[in-house]
Amino acid sequence: MGPGPALGGRLARILRSFGYAFEGLATIVRTQPNFWVHVIAACLALVLGVVLRLSPGELALVVLSITLVLVVESVNTGIETMCDLISPAHHPLIKRAKDVSAAAVLIAAAGAVVIALLLFGPRLASLMH
Repeated sequence: MGPGPALGGRLARILRSFGYAFEGLATIVRTQPNFWVHVIAACLALVLGVVLRLSPGELALVVLSITLVLVVESVNTGIETMCDLISPAHHPLIKRAKDVSAAAVLIAAAGAVVIALLLFGPRLASLMH
């Protein structure tokens, strides 16, 4: 026999996993206002990058920065959700876990801002002079 049924089962599992990922994305979009802040900032950065004619490499750096911030925000949401399940009551270690995951978002966002300043700053400054 060939790979028929086994292949079909693997394909179904792969498709199901994509469905779960899209469910997660929909949940983040619906429930996390900070995710929207990051998405709006990302759109503005991409538009500004095109307007300022960033090179493909520079645009790739902007896209990579955006991706990092959105991924870390998503992981932060997952950690916070798990913490709420594990300990609905206040617990100092749960607070620490939430604070550290929020700090990861802050670090990623700060890095994205620095990259934006380095890429956009000189171009915007030259337009003003």
